[in-house]
Amino acid sequence: MMIMRIPGFTRLLGKSQGYLGLPVKDTAVYDTVQDKHLPAIVTAWQPDPEELAALNAGASIRVTLIGTDICSGQHPPIMLSAGPVPE
Repeated sequence: MMIMRIPGFTRLLGKSQGYLGLPVKDTAVYDTVQDKHLPAIVTAWQPDPEELAALNAGASIRVTLIGTDICSGQHPPIMLSAGPVPE
């Protein structure tokens, strides 16, 4: 997946860690479990032609969180990709 610049982005994450940088937009989402609005981060991604073909053939979208320490107070780097085409 290709990282896109989301309209109205408020921050660029990961650039200081040596990554390309992920434009994000700070917002809030309504959590039906907690019955309240919670802080959230929105990003935009676009599939490349190969991934688009896989998605059109029924592949899932996969989110990969880099690392295992998700409780450190910093959001881990992520990758978004199309999964394998189902048989």
